[in-house]
Amino acid sequence: MISIYLITLIDVMKKLYFLLVGICFFGSVNAQIINIPDGNFKFWLLYADIYSSIAKDVNGNNIKIDLNSNDEIEASEALNVYELDLRNKEIINLNGISFFKNLKNLNCQENNIENLDVSELINLVELNCIYNKISSVFVTDLKKLKTLDLSQNQIKNISFQGLTNLESLSIANNQLTSLDIYGLTNLKSIICLNNKISSFQASGLSLLENIDISTNQISSLNLSELINLKSLNCRENKLTTIDFSKINSITALYCSGNLLTSLNVNNLIKLEYLFCNGNLLENLETKTLSHLSNLNCSSNSIKKLDLSNNILLNSLDCTYNLLTELNLNTCVELNNIYCGFNNLLEAVYIKNNVFTYNMGFAPNPSLKFICTSEGLISHYYRVIGSSLGSSPSCQINSYCSFTPGGTFYTIKGKSKLDTDNNGCTTNDAVYKKLKFKITDGTTTGNFISDSSGNYSIPIQAGIHTVTPIIENSNYFNISPNAVNVTFPSELSPYNQDFCVTPNGIHNDLEVTILPLIPARPGFDATYRIIYKNKGTTMQSGSVVLTFNDEVLDYVSATPIFDNQITNKLTWNYSDLRSFETREINFTLNVNSPMETPAVNNGDRLSFNALITPVAGDEKPVDNSFALRQSVVGSFDPNDKTCLEGDVITPELIGEYVHYLIRFENTGNYAAQNIVVKDLIDLSKFDISTLEPTKASHEFVTKISEGNKVEFIFESINLPFDDATNDGYIAFKIKTLPTLVTGDSFANEANIYFDYNFPILTNKATSTFKTLGTQDFQFLDYFSVYPNPVNDILNIGTKNTIELKSISIYDMLGQLVIAVPNAQNISKADVSKLSKGNYFLKMNTDKGTSSFKFIKQ
Repeated sequence: MISIYLITLIDVMKKLYFLLVGICFFGSVNAQIINIPDGNFKFWLLYADIYSSIAKDVNGNNIKIDLNSNDEIEASEALNVYELDLRNKEIINLNGISFFKNLKNLNCQENNIENLDVSELINLVELNCIYNKISSVFVTDLKKLKTLDLSQNQIKNISFQGLTNLESLSIANNQLTSLDIYGLTNLKSIICLNNKISSFQASGLSLLENIDISTNQISSLNLSELINLKSLNCRENKLTTIDFSKINSITALYCSGNLLTSLNVNNLIKLEYLFCNGNLLENLETKTLSHLSNLNCSSNSIKKLDLSNNILLNSLDCTYNLLTELNLNTCVELNNIYCGFNNLLEAVYIKNNVFTYNMGFAPNPSLKFICTSEGLISHYYRVIGSSLGSSPSCQINSYCSFTPGGTFYTIKGKSKLDTDNNGCTTNDAVYKKLKFKITDGTTTGNFISDSSGNYSIPIQAGIHTVTPIIENSNYFNISPNAVNVTFPSELSPYNQDFCVTPNGIHNDLEVTILPLIPARPGFDATYRIIYKNKGTTMQSGSVVLTFNDEVLDYVSATPIFDNQITNKLTWNYSDLRSFETREINFTLNVNSPMETPAVNNGDRLSFNALITPVAGDEKPVDNSFALRQSVVGSFDPNDKTCLEGDVITPELIGEYVHYLIRFENTGNYAAQNIVVKDLIDLSKFDISTLEPTKASHEFVTKISEGNKVEFIFESINLPFDDATNDGYIAFKIKTLPTLVTGDSFANEANIYFDYNFPILTNKATSTFKTLGTQDFQFLDYFSVYPNPVNDILNIGTKNTIELKSISIYDMLGQLVIAVPNAQNISKADVSKLSKGNYFLKMNTDKGTSSFKFIKQ
């Protein structure tokens, strides 16, 4: 019984087995297997699974293509694929790709494909086949295709017919001789660089934003319809002109390596990148390009480049041109500068307050001047100084302009003197050369305005306190006494006027003498007496000049003197108002070596000026002035002199000493700007007391960095002809009261003429020395009688000694009589001296020695 059931069950299982085998057989017969002859292509299709990114479905998920794992790709399986990534798979052909009807994205770059036909992939949106060997390609009528990249192949011809939705086309580095993109009305970007295309037509393609047709053979361009164009790269072609008059949307233009003789980009107001290097340009206008950040105009023949409006410029390469100067002062974002190989370049102005590392200035054999911000001078010397081997004399300073580099703000206004105590009005006199102290809490400096009463102080962002300062602060009140300004919170310029009002009754007069033309034997010398009312009350009196009549002859004076007594000239004055300054110019002729007494080089001349009234004057020390002048033969027209001489009586320790700095334009062109820079020795001078007294031309004074004084003659335009090429600046400064007898102090200055190297003046050295200091015992060699004396002082010699000159000083140290060439002198006429004590000083071959005598 059991065996009958077992036999029946076996029969049923056999029938079911054959039924299943039949079903599988007929199923396999009905499935369509795709013929894929390229083994590598088929291998990677079979390799695709959820762990690789070779194939993706409609949702972008990784998928396995060979779902039944029969090592074949069937048509039904191909329909599941929407993206294929076959990069770098050593594929030679893509036969069988046409079955992937739903494919949207195909990437087959970096293979060895020679022929490509994807014309049946009607759903294709993106095709990337770069870096193959494709010479034949069919992509027509793919109406959904938006991105096509066939770069780096061997394509000579291609049709884009029917690609009506194509937005991005790249077919660079092929062998195209022509390119027909007509009808691609949705095209936004085309890259076809490095082909052999001779013409480019883009009519009807108004949506184009990016064009790269570089390295072809194109000789003309019509861009008139490309109203949305943002980037154009047409470098390395044969273009002689480009017309941008109809478009203004371009932000990047690369047209280097063409045959352009002119380039008008004024209409491209949005331009940020301009590369026009390697053309035939002689001029380049960039004034309208306010957004320009990168400019390469190297290897042209450009003679002038105005970048004043390109404040956002970050990188500049203007090497290999014919520039004579380059102004980058307004380029406050500049980080890269290359301007070498401009053999005619003389000056670079880069006062923009930008700390720049990437820069090249060499070789420029004609380069004389680099102007930069004051705080960056040492940086430029350090970074580029050593590279200027072809121009080792290049000067670097900040004197191309007299405002800070980069962004700055201005405090300006007027200063007036309210002598009638009714408030400053338009009728009140201006207060000239008002000194201001400026501080931001960390850095402090001073600025002294010009003689117009107007001031303008450039400063940078921050909180600043500006305080006006007067020499005698107890004489006057100033309103306001200070002003606080915060930039950029405040509008610039910030206007603030100052009103100076007398504070009580103060009598204070001042007089000085300036030697304008040096004293030379046998020639005329000119001088200027400057007298000033520093007090609060109107004054009347006289100015008296005393000089050595024996060696100097009066020639002329303006105004003419009111009284003359041999060696004494007197000018009366009246109604000298508070802070009013007046002048007297006079000329004297110096004895020649042939006259008696003779005057020779190195002799000393003495002048004394006195202004009255002295009684009641609060500071009588400056009512008199003694000028000690050395006679010269030839002279340096750029020099510095301490007017009190090289030996000064100790009674003047802690008082003012006066300096004169002369300059002369010895070049062959007018000097536009001149700066006299003086570094004050703070161990010897009190810089807070420095006051300019007179100058030949209008100027302002800037004091910074603790001890740096700059007298700035902006737009002086000093001529170069000998009659009018001279100038000078005079100032006074107090020595420190801690100095002692025997201390010396010295001062020198640098004079800057435009962008030339500074001229260093001589060092003017003076010593506080008691007049009685002896190099030998006076009475061992000389006898003097009578003493006291009325008229004639007899001088005899006891031992062998060579007398060179005789000088007589009053007790203030002022030279009252000078006798140069005194070898044969045995008498001195002192009849004109006032009663009192005097020093007789003998200058000999053994040194100097003095003797005190009394005039009665």
